[in-house]
Amino acid sequence: MELRTLQHHLLQGFMLLSLISNCYARFVVEKNSLTVTSPEKIKGTHDSAIGNFGIPQYGGSMAGVVVYPKENQKACKSFDDFGISFKSKPGSLPTFVLVDRGDCFFALKVWNVQQAGASAVLVADDIEEALITMDNPEEDSSSAKYIENITIPSALIEKTFGETLKKAISGGDMVNVNLDWREAVPHPDDRVEYELWTNSNDECGVKCDMLMAFVKDFKGAAQILEKGGYTQFTPHYITWYCPQAFTLSRQCKSQCINHGRYCAPDPEQDFSSGYEGKDVVIENLRQLCVFKVANETNRPWVWWDYVTDFQIRCPMKEKKYNKDCADGVIKSLGLDAKRIEKCMGDPDADMENPVLKEEQDAQVGKGSRGDVTILPTLVVNNRQYRGKLAKGAVLKAICAGFEETTEPAVCLSGDVETNECLENNGGCWQDKAANLTACRDTFRGRVCECPLVDGVQFKGDGYSHCEPGGPGRCKINNGGCWHESRNGRAYSACLDNGDVKCQCPPGFKGDGVKSCEDIDECKEKRACQCPECSCKNTWGSYECTCNGDLLYIRDHDTCISKSGTEVRSAWAAMWVILICLAMAGGGAYLVYKYRLRSYMDSEIRAIMAQYMPLDSQGEVPNHVSNDRA
Repeated sequence: MELRTLQHHLLQGFMLLSLISNCYARFVVEKNSLTVTSPEKIKGTHDSAIGNFGIPQYGGSMAGVVVYPKENQKACKSFDDFGISFKSKPGSLPTFVLVDRGDCFFALKVWNVQQAGASAVLVADDIEEALITMDNPEEDSSSAKYIENITIPSALIEKTFGETLKKAISGGDMVNVNLDWREAVPHPDDRVEYELWTNSNDECGVKCDMLMAFVKDFKGAAQILEKGGYTQFTPHYITWYCPQAFTLSRQCKSQCINHGRYCAPDPEQDFSSGYEGKDVVIENLRQLCVFKVANETNRPWVWWDYVTDFQIRCPMKEKKYNKDCADGVIKSLGLDAKRIEKCMGDPDADMENPVLKEEQDAQVGKGSRGDVTILPTLVVNNRQYRGKLAKGAVLKAICAGFEETTEPAVCLSGDVETNECLENNGGCWQDKAANLTACRDTFRGRVCECPLVDGVQFKGDGYSHCEPGGPGRCKINNGGCWHESRNGRAYSACLDNGDVKCQCPPGFKGDGVKSCEDIDECKEKRACQCPECSCKNTWGSYECTCNGDLLYIRDHDTCISKSGTEVRSAWAAMWVILICLAMAGGGAYLVYKYRLRSYMDSEIRAIMAQYMPLDSQGEVPNHVSNDRA
């Protein structure tokens, strides 16, 4: 048994080394910025390597005071044993604890410091070297419990920088630093591309358990982001290949498909029983093809449904990790099983599988992303994620990848970020009366931008003032101008003509913004000044009455007699009647004259026709009656 185990581990080592040597492996350490703000003599910005556990504050920053414990400086033991606490007092800055590297796991150091009440951990390297990533212990069940519960961020710093901090602290200086993760993830536009390097094997220990739990927990948020077009997600699966010298060995045949080209470790690390590595490779391939087929039908989010359902329905422990169970999941999700089978190809063929070949090529780092050597690995906008693989932490990293103000609503939920507009309106302009504000909450913090309300754009610096501008501005809080209502009358100083100025309406005087006061037309003798007039001032206008039976004419500011008006009206009516009668008589006379002349003409022509007939004229009827015999 010991010989088989040794052979197994040697073969896995050869497989990994072969892949690395052919790919020129390049591991990129993901970093964040650490700035010393005081004391003055050591002020400056330095790089630090993000720990691959805990919850880095992607998209944000954290300020604190650095302390270096006098005892337990490597933090390998509980600080309770030394009576040391790092809990911050109310109103004070958070405590960042500086510890030394060595003697125990990085994760254990951070856990012990967290238990003592600190807000962040800085680990000083003990040798002069380039920064490395602090990773989790390998499949250590004893450490799994505390690793899952680490929630504070941590970072590794270079040895010389650590010595500088220690010297300042020992000299009595208060060392203030700022950890900044805002640029840890690029955020170029309104869509985030991210990928998850995963594995279908559910018997690989603590890391596999954490991965399975994460996929189930993150599924809902991932599908919301994908369906809304906010993200582009791609799953990936790590495979190795068997060295040419071992392709005919029992180990390669049991762990690989396509004649040793694509391999995975034996799930139980026992070649004599249980599932084999090639079973894992085939299921990984199936899950890749599920994604490809779903993506071709514009439903890429179905991958999350398949993977979570397969985990629940087809676990290795229940001996259901097989094709029949997978086909049942595929059918229940309405996927095309034939297209998936065609995508998978023949695992026994002595040839390349294009899907898995593409996966092996993708493992090699490109651009700012290093080689994928840690499983699982999350990559956001081509940067490898570092930290706890948990829904809230990963969502923070993804949301940090959106260009500011373009992040979806899920990124602004309470479990992801704090709404800075809730406290003192974020220091931005606001109009409480109209319930308007220039404060806009984003994932990275608030921005002060004058709002757009009902098609009207407010203009200003967003901090001290915002004013509506352009047509329609009077609809929004009267354009910021004075307005008032009394006794059913309303007046406004806003002119909705595109002008940004406020002007008091007629009958008022003032600046038009804060106040418009009524003008007393009577007192100032602006109206109702005729001798017979009696003036009474009203709000925004005046009332003018005349003595006796006189009538006030407002346009001419004068009084006229009501009776004189009636007489003139009567005479005017009589003249209209007379003119109409005259016109009617004249028209009747003209008609009479016309008809009489026509009759006379016809009689004369008849008489002349009797005595002087014309050749060209036929008989003309005699219209004269003949009384003679």
